[in-house]
Amino acid sequence: MHQYGVREVEKLLQLPRSTIHALIKAGFVSPTRGPRNTWLFSFQDLIVLRTAQALAAAKVPRTRITRSVKELRRRLPSSMPLSGLSIGAVGDRVVVREGASQWQAESGQYLLAFEGDPASGSLNVIAPESAPATGPRAESFFEKGLALEDEDRPAAIEAYRQAVAADPALVDARLNLGSALHDEGRLREAERVYRDAIQACGDAPLLLYNLGVLLEDMGRKADAFEAYKGALRSDPVLADCHYNLALVCDQLKRPKEAIRHMAQYRRLTGRK
Repeated sequence: MHQYGVREVEKLLQLPRSTIHALIKAGFVSPTRGPRNTWLFSFQDLIVLRTAQALAAAKVPRTRITRSVKELRRRLPSSMPLSGLSIGAVGDRVVVREGASQWQAESGQYLLAFEGDPASGSLNVIAPESAPATGPRAESFFEKGLALEDEDRPAAIEAYRQAVAADPALVDARLNLGSALHDEGRLREAERVYRDAIQACGDAPLLLYNLGVLLEDMGRKADAFEAYKGALRSDPVLADCHYNLALVCDQLKRPKEAIRHMAQYRRLTGRK
């Protein structure tokens, strides 16, 4: 796997060294150390650096940047695929297109886009598409919920409910609301949240995936199987969903499907 030195990163991303240092210090990337203790960056590091810098320049709150780059890093390929890769925005979601397929990174109302091939010396920001912004009240309630989750989950739940009421299309608020209710053991309520969200917002893969996890915890393996299958129809490269579905298939005595989904999980994550 090719690695890039600081000078290459400066050239490819058009970023000053001071910005690169600041993004490393902020914890967005953790490059390895090479000869003479120099930094070495992976392909994933390049994408994450440019994403974080673009979002920071747009004055995106740090919590949103952290969520976006964390999910983006988890699912980026380790090198530029032959089919080409572009990162852009559809509506209020960061979308990664790889060849004919596409998948969503953690959503954010602030848009960014990249295209190019680091091997040929290009990785450029392209103009984002316009998109409707989330209402300020909904965004305020959502950020309040994020801030409260660790210290006062019931209050966070209420904040997420207010965010959904202010903007029913805010999928992130519905996801976090369902997840918080799940963590609190309020499983029936969480299921209602996810099913209402799917009806209101469509078959978003993360909604179906979270619903599958919940249904598994409720002991409803067959229903979880259907939820996971639905998530993968919308997002075939959702690696964790392949893993969970493999386990469910094994429990449902569907060994061939279990083997296929586990193999897909390993292919997507590079794990043996």
